[in-house]
Amino acid sequence: MAAECLKTIAHPVRLRLIQLMLSKRYTVGELAELCETAPHQTSEHLRLMVRCGLLSSLREGRNVFYSVAEPHLEHIISCIEERFQKKE
Repeated sequence: MAAECLKTIAHPVRLRLIQLMLSKRYTVGELAELCETAPHQTSEHLRLMVRCGLLSSLREGRNVFYSVAEPHLEHIISCIEERFQKKE
């Protein structure tokens, strides 16, 4: 199960989606715009991460908001950022 979840986040767009959602919740449209991806592609990435239990979704009226459900993601992303962040 751990390998499956790590494989799920091991995609550049999914990593960026997680980074964004660590600070607040977003709709598919907002995330697609920020990541410069098509909404249907963004939706598929989100669906995979929800299925793994990494994200949660909440419907409010016509909008569905996505947020991080797995508290350990913050630590994982932090380690990745520290290791691979480009020095400027």
